Amino acid sequence: MDRLQILERLSRLLMTHELMLVTAESCTGGGVAAACTDLAGSSGWFEHGVVSYSNTAKQQLLGVSDSVLQQYGAVSEQTVRAMVAGAASDRQVALAVSGIAGPGGGSEHKPVGTVWFAWGDAVTQESRCHLFFGDRVAVREQAVDYALEGMLNWLESSLQVVKEP
Repeated sequence: MDRLQILERLSRLLMTHELMLVTAESCTGGGVAAACTDLAGSSGWFEHGVVSYSNTAKQQLLGVSDSVLQQYGAVSEQTVRAMVAGAASDRQVALAVSGIAGPGGGSEHKPVGTVWFAWGDAVTQESRCHLFFGDRVAVREQAVDYALEGMLNWLESSLQVVKEP
């Protein structure tokens, strides 16, 4: 399924259930929000996006605690779950992305291309880590697509919607 198909299905689900989407992004730099707003009519289901590139921004804009960032780091399951919880409010669902797009910044335990994702609402989140390959642009583009597809899958599962073929 390509990005446009994912966005069309996502938009239908959100509008049918009167939900709005919020994005909380780090390594994608607003790429997920940009992809959402590329679809005409997105104002009916897309609320806003937060680009929280620094740890300070994650704390101030999304309420991620300093202890989570210190203990687990910005690229972690705990951080993306906190980003979703901090971004979503009533009648909103959110997705979060935090990773290492490269070319530098990687380590043995978190190599370049490591990206954590979370999808959910203020109470419940699902998270996954994925390792992407390629240059900075490729990692970021793959992360945008993975984030959108993950949001669609989370919504279909949480709303117990029969998946379209």
